[in-house]
Amino acid sequence: MSKKVADQFVEMITKAGIKNVYAVTGDSLNHINDAVRRHKTGNWIHVRHEETGAFAASAEAAIRGIGCCAGSSGPGHVHLINGLYDAQRSNSPVLALASACLSNEFGTSFFQETDISRLFGDCSGYTNVATTAQQFPRMLQSALQYAIGRKEVAVLGIPGDLTASSAEDSITSENVFFTKSVCRPSDEDISLLAELINKHERITLFCGTGSRGAHDEILQLASIINSPVAYTFRSKMDIQYDNPYEVGMTGLLGLPSAYLSMHESDLLIMLGTDFPYETFMPVNCKIVQVDSRPERIGRRAKVDYGFAGDIRETLKMLIPHLEKKTDMEFLEEIREDYVHHNNLFKNTATKKGEVDNIAPEYVISLIDKYAAKDAIFTVDTGMCCVWGARYINATGQRRMLGSFHHGSMANAMPMAIGAACAAPDKQIIAICGDGGLSMLLGDLATIVQYKMPIKLFVFNNRSLGMVKLEMEVAGLPDWQTEMYNPDFAKVADAMGIKSYSVNDPEKVEVTIKQALVTEGPVLVNFYTDPNALALPPKITMEQMWGFSKSMMKLAAEGKVSEIMDTVKSNIKHIWEII
Repeated sequence: MSKKVADQFVEMITKAGIKNVYAVTGDSLNHINDAVRRHKTGNWIHVRHEETGAFAASAEAAIRGIGCCAGSSGPGHVHLINGLYDAQRSNSPVLALASACLSNEFGTSFFQETDISRLFGDCSGYTNVATTAQQFPRMLQSALQYAIGRKEVAVLGIPGDLTASSAEDSITSENVFFTKSVCRPSDEDISLLAELINKHERITLFCGTGSRGAHDEILQLASIINSPVAYTFRSKMDIQYDNPYEVGMTGLLGLPSAYLSMHESDLLIMLGTDFPYETFMPVNCKIVQVDSRPERIGRRAKVDYGFAGDIRETLKMLIPHLEKKTDMEFLEEIREDYVHHNNLFKNTATKKGEVDNIAPEYVISLIDKYAAKDAIFTVDTGMCCVWGARYINATGQRRMLGSFHHGSMANAMPMAIGAACAAPDKQIIAICGDGGLSMLLGDLATIVQYKMPIKLFVFNNRSLGMVKLEMEVAGLPDWQTEMYNPDFAKVADAMGIKSYSVNDPEKVEVTIKQALVTEGPVLVNFYTDPNALALPPKITMEQMWGFSKSMMKLAAEGKVSEIMDTVKSNIKHIWEII
């Protein structure tokens, strides 16, 4: 039997290092599915929803360097889009195969037909449709090379009839090349950057995910110039550990100390960060930005000097040109502030809450305490991001994955699936919100089907917690943010997952310890406090006034008990931060 295009696909993705294809089998994908079965070089992970598959592929790409998902004609591949948006914005190299209707039906509004190039154009860096056997291997190689080289999403469309056609040898390479290169500023730029640093005294380093792999160089730089080191959420696991200069995060999830450090600086050096919240950026100091992607320089802050370069390579070249600074006053001032506010959060984490209203800070601090030193965490967007950002600590071996740029709900459980496939020897912990888990609840069955030992901790606050807070600080009564939830533990149990439901804070610690040592998948449903407050590092008068207006509107509607619950939960914490 001659080799089919479907076989060629499997052979080429195997060469590229792809181990798993996340997909829902469907008619136009059937020959691809069969080729994966016959070749036995990889796995077809049958997810229950294609969005789960795209998120899983994104997580695997973040860990292994390449991920793959597929969707069948029309609705199948349309479901990929949200997860692919997340991968594209996170620079996760993902190959997405979008199968299509029969090639002779293209352009006729056929059943389940979509315009693949237009559909995926905004959530990928490469999008093309192969319609002949001669085109296919060349396009597949280009798509894979683009995804790996650019760290972006590549979408390849293919009609169902082509996958069953006889393959043809490519006239160009069928290999994928994992190239390595060194990118750093010119010698002249290095000299200019050194001159800027040498003549300023109050300097803050602000590190993003582009600083991954440069931990030691950043600490060496900070030790020479006595600089506080702030960081973004996405870079926390890479920068925080063994770091005597750290002052935490800024932004909505951060600490006042990082915000203070950046705004009290004479010079802010942004290292590999594309931090999106310009309202948290200072405007009264000189700003330097170093990034391996020069198109990002200057789009988030009033940058005075921009340099294109890999952070580690740039710092290695820069450090020999720097003069040792002796004044420790600025560093000590910011570090004292950081210790103060960090202790406030630590104290908050010791308060257990009440029956049916367990303190989420207490739960997450115990997960951090008992999780493995090399665990991989996935966090849902919203309040779970807040708790993960503030209470999961770096060890130098841990990873944390989330929808940090796209900000999608429902990402934690699907990303845990991808992480479990990519790193089967690691402990995988999903920090799930009740809203997020509800969206893709069906894929708990995928976890069971493939015996993935994922530990799912559900922060069940019976509300869309972050949206509730957003409405309150905007002066709006939180309406339609309540969640009617099933008993997630019973749902998980029905699917074959060992499960626990905890509403008593006295049972939290023993349950977490038990869940983490239990073989196979486990889900723990914690009934957490819906009024737990996530305060930003800078509280504005507008936010305080908005919160007050929200309470007044609830009072006008006669909802006195809701007001008392909210105020009781939060007034002491607000006062401590202020």
